[in-house]
Amino acid sequence: MNRTTPEEAPRASIARAGVVLTVVLALMLSVAGAAHSENAVVSTSPAQATAGATAPKAAPTPSGIPAVPASTAPSAAPSPSPSPAIDPQAQVSTQAMPGGNPLSGDLMKRAMLQAIPAGGAEMGQRSPRVLADKVSVARAAPAKSQAVAGALPMAPDTGHWTPSFGVAGQDVSAYQGNVDWTSQWNQGSRFAYVKASEGNYYQNGNFSQQYNGSRNAGMTRGAYHFAIPNWSSGADQARYFVANGGSWGPDGYTLPPVLDIEYNPYEGQTIGGFYFGNVCYGMSASQMVSWIADFGNTVKALVGRYPVIYSTTDWWRTCTGNSASFSAYPLWIASYPLAASDSPGTLPASWGQFSLWQYSSTGPFQGDSNIWNGDYASLQRFATYGDSDPSYSFGAAYSSYGGKLGNQTSGIACGLSNGGCYQMFQGGAMNWSPGTGAHTSLYGPIRNAWASTGFENGPLGYPTSEQICGQKDGGCYQMFQGGAMNWSPGTGAHTSLYGAIRGTWGSTGFENGPLGYPTSEQICGQKDGGCYQMFQGGAINWSPGTGAHTSLYGPIRGSWGSTGFENGPLGYPTSEQICGQKDGGCYQMFQGGAINWSPGTGAHASLFGPIRNTWGSTGFENGRLGYPTSEQFCGQKDGGCFQMFQGGAINWSPATGGQLSTWGAIRNLWGSLGFENGRLGYPTSSEICGQKDGGCFQMFQGGAINWSPATGAHTSLYGGIRSMWGSLGFERGALGYPTSEETCATSASCFQDFQGGRISWRSDTGASVAYR
Repeated sequence: MNRTTPEEAPRASIARAGVVLTVVLALMLSVAGAAHSENAVVSTSPAQATAGATAPKAAPTPSGIPAVPASTAPSAAPSPSPSPAIDPQAQVSTQAMPGGNPLSGDLMKRAMLQAIPAGGAEMGQRSPRVLADKVSVARAAPAKSQAVAGALPMAPDTGHWTPSFGVAGQDVSAYQGNVDWTSQWNQGSRFAYVKASEGNYYQNGNFSQQYNGSRNAGMTRGAYHFAIPNWSSGADQARYFVANGGSWGPDGYTLPPVLDIEYNPYEGQTIGGFYFGNVCYGMSASQMVSWIADFGNTVKALVGRYPVIYSTTDWWRTCTGNSASFSAYPLWIASYPLAASDSPGTLPASWGQFSLWQYSSTGPFQGDSNIWNGDYASLQRFATYGDSDPSYSFGAAYSSYGGKLGNQTSGIACGLSNGGCYQMFQGGAMNWSPGTGAHTSLYGPIRNAWASTGFENGPLGYPTSEQICGQKDGGCYQMFQGGAMNWSPGTGAHTSLYGAIRGTWGSTGFENGPLGYPTSEQICGQKDGGCYQMFQGGAINWSPGTGAHTSLYGPIRGSWGSTGFENGPLGYPTSEQICGQKDGGCYQMFQGGAINWSPGTGAHASLFGPIRNTWGSTGFENGRLGYPTSEQFCGQKDGGCFQMFQGGAINWSPATGGQLSTWGAIRNLWGSLGFENGRLGYPTSSEICGQKDGGCFQMFQGGAINWSPATGAHTSLYGGIRSMWGSLGFERGALGYPTSEETCATSASCFQDFQGGRISWRSDTGASVAYR
């Protein structure tokens, strides 16, 4: 490049620093009244810069390279028009940037334009750093790029080696001035990248001559932006770039825009009170990754393509932490091997291959010399469509998968959603989009089901694979942008959309798992915004609050269904069905509780609440109650509820809470008296054993039931007789356990027998004891 050699660059940096210091002093005297330097580039729109541009003479067309039609190579090709939605002079927000600009946006732009060299920063400017970044090809031992069929002849011998593959090209900036593009074409250059902008304060004053001149000479050309990440946001600089030459359209000769992000050209400098930081612009790796994504996403939104990223491996490792998050962006790697090589060395982590390689800043071409990693046709496709174009993809796909399609019955028709195209054949169709490439859609149930969803306009979008058969039970599937279509002879074809339901189905083994194939589509609009999908083996139910869970056909699902599925008290499942419990049992959790099943008891709900809590305190099915044998029944006396278990019941009322009533003599006696509807009412305790002579008792609202092996179970009602018995020490006293119920001749005279005697009670005299 005709500016500085690698050895001279440090001296040039020192000289530039002197200029900067001088200018900063001048700025301190009068920032507001400062005038532009004679050599500073004033912001000029591309349309204005185009006026008066002259085209060089037509370059000869090398053998095998299509000439540029006159209709596409005018003598003064227009620059890309700025988008009307973009304001190049929009006020810049810099508060989020490290350091922060101390001046207002316009004053800071003016200060920067006065301080920087006339051409601003440019690609590979700090070439000593680029060279220091290189590791010898022998040591790095990366995969060697192979020569591509159809590659163009390389530049004539200029005293500089060139890679042996690809298509030659170059990049230029204002430092190259008005380039003789016909001469560059004759030397073998077939594409050019031109610096358009830097930060949000600089536009290349030679942009129009370079951008339009390279095109008029027959080249494919594009624009690049030199990023200054700590100056303003990525979105701000992306808008500025696109508005000032960085736009793109699928015209076949405009290369996608480029983000040039590399060593800080103003490292360690302070301009207008703004300190530019280190080689990483004073930003952390996470800040840098966010900034690049902000720039790239904004370019994508504005022009429809992610930008190419130009950088070096060393800078990428140092300043992004070797981020692997940008594989969707084509890579332009800068690497200057010290000897002839066909490899740029190790690539940054985001990429396994490069699209462009800047291999020299000293020739053979003006500016920097580059290689496109492919043939001329692929370069044109890269300019027009990205990775491929419809005809290329259709042809390649037909060669690979066209055996079942037969002869074509239509031409390629485009204009579908997202820039897609299709072509009809005897056996189906070929569908293509820039994001998916070309894939077959064979006549049959999968294509019919896709059609019922709206083809590419529906939730599935375009196919991303061919139809793949030989699955379980003779089934087939095909992948799409939005999910899959699965078919089997027994179920027909049904969609499986990407999302939580498909994810859960996948976790079970897809059609090879317990659910088998889908038997319905995904059906949404359920309670709480939920969805479900039916399968051969059950369903998957999803809601925002619970996620997706299976509901397998069987007793647990049957029990859930009897409660009203998600509309009943259990709500949605919150777990899968979990088996391997006591006695071969299983359970599944739901929003409102659980369903427990065993072969001996069947499936029954256990709702969250006091009855389940009481059951849990006993150890669930592993405790004395075992599994539920009924549902929870409410609407009992005083608002009470109960649920039956293998080992008894749990009874609850608001006044007494949940209490166990286990099978045995005490429960039998309580039941003979009418359970909670009798004189005793609800239990107020569980059965308590370990008493005298192996006895047990249980408290109730109306008294107690006492039992011993020798006496059986008998009530002890609250009143005078129980009070007297208690005063004598209950069963531990001389009377021992009750041997009869309390018997009353009238409401004023009652008695009860005990092992050691009798207690009599009269309303006028109270209770008295007669010992045996």
